Amino acid sequence: MSLNFSFKVKKTRGEGSGNSLLKKNGLFLKGDSGETILLIHGLTGTPNEMRFLANFFNKKMGYTVVCPRLAKHGEPINTLKKITWQDCYQSVREAFLQMRNNSKGAVFASGLSMGALLALLLGEEFSDTISGITCLSPTLFYDGWNVPWYSTILLPLFYATPLKHVVYFKEDPPYGFKNKALQKRVHKHFSRARLNDPTMVEQYGYPYFPLTLLHQLNLLVKHLTKLLPDINVPVQLIQAKDDDMTSIRNSTFILDKINSKTKELVLLNDSYHVITADQERDTVANRMYDFYKRITGSTKKEN
Repeated sequence: MSLNFSFKVKKTRGEGSGNSLLKKNGLFLKGDSGETILLIHGLTGTPNEMRFLANFFNKKMGYTVVCPRLAKHGEPINTLKKITWQDCYQSVREAFLQMRNNSKGAVFASGLSMGALLALLLGEEFSDTISGITCLSPTLFYDGWNVPWYSTILLPLFYATPLKHVVYFKEDPPYGFKNKALQKRVHKHFSRARLNDPTMVEQYGYPYFPLTLLHQLNLLVKHLTKLLPDINVPVQLIQAKDDDMTSIRNSTFILDKINSKTKELVLLNDSYHVITADQERDTVANRMYDFYKRITGSTKKEN
């Protein structure tokens, strides 16, 4: 992670006009199985990082798939940096309520990185209607092998000062991918990207990470940690043993704190952080489906 300071971010065309530089809607795929799944992308990410799972669950398994774009994602970075974690949760919550009201079968939620935390919030608030949750590379602590050791010292200091409004982190290789071809493709774009350049954000997400958003993530973690014991819906956690951004401590922490009777941890051997698109994405999709199938099967038996 490289540290960058910017005291003025130029406005890009479209900012202030009320029009997003990218499509505001996420992914919606209508299925015929009766089951529905909400997929939640990560902070500064894009619905595109959930596309493989969306196609798997819709085309192969017949699920209706909803993947909303988080609040202000796709907007210029000067707009994105002003959002709160509550804004992100509200965009997810609205999508969940809409799909729940239109679903006749089981409803599941799954999120990547910060999206996993938002999925857990849904599980706590809607425990009576959500059938199960999958947390993919959950991010409570930035403690992976590619995160600088000094970040745990510097970040809290920045959070407490106005510096948080002008500091950005730029991602460095491997960008959450163990797959060499994906690394190369992302590096080609990120190495040339400028702070206020929205080019290819729809496909790759933002090259720069505003510190204000890391601060919001930190506030979300503090809020969610208090609620973990109240979560009792089935929860599945999937994470790479060699995650470059967040260690498996993130998953084991959640596993230990929640009060779900049905819970499991799946560890991957050949992936980094973005497991929805990396080397073992097929394994991720199949393990998720198996988990949901066990849940719906047990529900049918009880009925």
